[in-house]
Amino acid sequence: MNLNPSWSEPAREEARSVAAKISSLLLPSLLSLNAFAATPQLKVQAHLQPAEGAMVGGLVELQVDVLTDTWFTSAATLPDLKLDGALVMPSDGQTQHLNQTFDGQSFSGMRYSYLITPNVAQRYDIPALTVSATPGQASTAISAQSQPLQFSAAQPPGFNPGETPLVANGVRFTQSVINSATPLKVGDSITRQLTLQADGALAMALPVPMLGDVAGLSRYVKTPQVSNLDDGRGDILGGQRIDNVTYRIDKAGTHTLAAIEVKWWDAKTRQSRTTQVPAVTFEAAANSADKPVFSITEDLKQLGRNNLYFSTKWLLWLALLAAVVSGGYWLRLAILRAHRQWQARQHARQLAREHSADFAWQQIEPQLQAQPAQLTALYLWLRRSRLGLKLLDAGPRLQGLLRGLYGREPTPGQTLVQLSQSLATLHSQARQQQHKPAPALRPLNPVHEKDFP
Repeated sequence: MNLNPSWSEPAREEARSVAAKISSLLLPSLLSLNAFAATPQLKVQAHLQPAEGAMVGGLVELQVDVLTDTWFTSAATLPDLKLDGALVMPSDGQTQHLNQTFDGQSFSGMRYSYLITPNVAQRYDIPALTVSATPGQASTAISAQSQPLQFSAAQPPGFNPGETPLVANGVRFTQSVINSATPLKVGDSITRQLTLQADGALAMALPVPMLGDVAGLSRYVKTPQVSNLDDGRGDILGGQRIDNVTYRIDKAGTHTLAAIEVKWWDAKTRQSRTTQVPAVTFEAAANSADKPVFSITEDLKQLGRNNLYFSTKWLLWLALLAAVVSGGYWLRLAILRAHRQWQARQHARQLAREHSADFAWQQIEPQLQAQPAQLTALYLWLRRSRLGLKLLDAGPRLQGLLRGLYGREPTPGQTLVQLSQSLATLHSQARQQQHKPAPALRPLNPVHEKDFP
């Protein structure tokens, strides 16, 4: 700093003191502005599990880690993944909380998973995946890419080229048989239910059982029931397939439904195995209803005539029998229809409950007590409570708690205790938010369409 040479020494000292005070006031402000203007970082990493040794028909998990040095105000958006020659099940929103350190800097985030079942023995190239998310202190969404990956799938020994085997850690194959009447006769039916469960395999990768035709029987196949097996918390453990086939008996005699086997590859012992259900053999008698209920010949002998004659008594009995049979048939149909409608209503109530905000609320406390703690149910509850996925709508208290979890100096233990103690307040705020009248116009630039009713 250049001072006027004509100034006296006391004046120069006073000028230097004023300049030092101004510098001490401006320097912290400039540092605060630089820290506030720092852009949050977003990192995306991809891993394969297992990294090697994939089998045709087996399961390969693509893990995508989405990390930031602040916190997330909304869920990350992942792209669709399609691979030629493989079945791909995208992430269903279930995540795992992560904490990692890069070059001495703390990052936190979520892990998403794609489940891949290769159907052809070849090399599979997974392109770089572009993921977008909105970290805390960011004005707009930020995008980042994962690194491209590749893996090769081999045909398990003992299976022909082009054959898609079932690869699993364990397989259970059972059957049940239901007869429409006892004993069976022509016109009755027998239903065979086959249940196939496989641990460590996707439901859509389970093979279709071979259901052949049987002479003297008419075959009617129902739509199979295919579903995933999970642990109740959203983690997929395996797949299940239930097939129902009904055989109507057309001819009397002995009939046999052949045994059905499933060949599969044991991923634990790395060897080929076969499981089967036994054959079903049953007898069917001729239908006695095909014979006349009353003997016309005996009536003619008693009447002593050569012409056909029905008395009023027998006509009344025939009419009554026909009415009873017809009434019983229609009553059975009405009962079956009412039972199906009741089951449909029960199923709808169960689905509505599982998709309600109260159901998600019940999962928050167990997830906070888990090791490590998770916030998946909290995000889900906020969305179902119509607060949206943006946590800015949940109030400053929750934002402060999230800074304690994902900020630059996280205190997860203390923050999780405070978050558990604040759940009642958050629930009350959500109910007040739900009772507010809906806006007459939708926002011009919504962040997520699903955030609005």
